[in-house]
Amino acid sequence: MDDIDIEAVADPELDDPVLVEGLPGVGHVGKLAAEHLRDEFDGELVRRVYSSDFPPQVSVDDEGVADLTCAELHAVTVDGTDLLILTGDHQAQSNAGHYRLTDAFLDIAEEFGVSRAFALGGVPTGELVEEYTVLGAVSGADGKEELEDAGVEFRPDEPAGGIVGVSGLILGLGKRRGLDAACLMGETSGYLVDPKSARAVIEVLQHVLDFEVDFASLEERAEEMEEVVGKIQEMQQQQSLPTDDDLRYIG
Repeated sequence: MDDIDIEAVADPELDDPVLVEGLPGVGHVGKLAAEHLRDEFDGELVRRVYSSDFPPQVSVDDEGVADLTCAELHAVTVDGTDLLILTGDHQAQSNAGHYRLTDAFLDIAEEFGVSRAFALGGVPTGELVEEYTVLGAVSGADGKEELEDAGVEFRPDEPAGGIVGVSGLILGLGKRRGLDAACLMGETSGYLVDPKSARAVIEVLQHVLDFEVDFASLEERAEEMEEVVGKIQEMQQQQSLPTDDDLRYIG
């Protein structure tokens, strides 16, 4: 197999589509958000991208059928807006692989006439989050005002260390191609899969692209995660309770 092998599955006519990327990352925020949009609006699979830069493995479905690891792009129409949604279970295993794959994704986006892109992801806080803020980064300063109107915050020196992986390169490589790109990063603890942060990111997209989406399935997943969080908090409280030894002192 070549380093990158692109399988053309369908070629629908899309009207000025917007690329939405959501690959695995912190809290799986971007992946959850992108997959929610794909599933809610019955996305049509248009491309599979295979690469030796992905981990050497296959996925196995409920019937025991194996498929080689790949990334997928689906076409979705949401309230009159066409989206090209990039999802997958893995990112590249090397720095060079991130560049190769992102270039391939952007090549496909150009084929479909994409001129605007949103990379979705999470930014870790290191603690459980009560109110979910979405941080932003843009390929050009002209794109800030619209996102700020949607509640996105732009903080100096955040995220610390920059944006890594495909999400960061969509901004960096996309800018060199003249693409209007932004990264939306939902705050998340970084410890758990975070459906609530994914919802916060989608709500920004709703505002900017003017569409509506049902959050019922994300809310169900959020309730499941709240149960997990509750158990973790109980364990932490039990561990912090003083023992008889803790209460002894020499005086």
